[in-house]
Amino acid sequence: MNGITFPPSIVERVVARRGTEHVFSEFDPRRTALVVIDLQNAFMDDAVGHAVCPDARAIVPAVNRLASATRDAGGGVFWIKNTFDETCLTEWSVMQDISTPEGRARRAAAMSENTKGHELWPTLDVHPDDEIVKKYRFSAFLPGASTLPDRLRARGFDTVLITGTVTNVCCESSARDAMMRNFRVIMVSDGNAAMTRVEHEASLTAFYLTFGDVMDTDLLVRRLSTAARLAA
Repeated sequence: MNGITFPPSIVERVVARRGTEHVFSEFDPRRTALVVIDLQNAFMDDAVGHAVCPDARAIVPAVNRLASATRDAGGGVFWIKNTFDETCLTEWSVMQDISTPEGRARRAAAMSENTKGHELWPTLDVHPDDEIVKKYRFSAFLPGASTLPDRLRARGFDTVLITGTVTNVCCESSARDAMMRNFRVIMVSDGNAAMTRVEHEASLTAFYLTFGDVMDTDLLVRRLSTAARLAA
């Protein structure tokens, strides 16, 4: 899933509203966290997955590159794992109600702890100092869905870079909620993957117009490196 070039009309609306094309072009790398959503076997491995997004495998190099740049600049990296447990059956029963019995069974089998589906994709460059966080809803920032917001604030992070899969579900849900919980949010255009190009671009466009910023990996790596040098 490649990045996105917004039509001039979209950029013009953003500039008219915010005064600049990239409202978060300047940020403190030491207060920045890369949040990687759901890059697990359940969404990437055809053998065990319940909702495989093929393009999620293609964004792994960009995510690894951005993780390295974030660490080098003094930021943090958080790997988010979509998780199913028995409480989902009662506390999120609507999700069960709108799925077929077969779909519910596949999801439970793929997303439960201690299963291959629940594990992170093996070629992700996870370091010992990174944090791994379980989430129990689409959004990692929904109150009660995960410990991520508290962990970010405890380490002084105010800016989050959102990557992962799928763009228009868990990634966008997390990004929107993060903004509404007062984080500065940047979605990484070539670090997110959706089932189709149309869904990917529609999601990023909606987010860019109202909720936060959208940049690609090359731009973010340059900004992280420059900001780190200036801070030093």
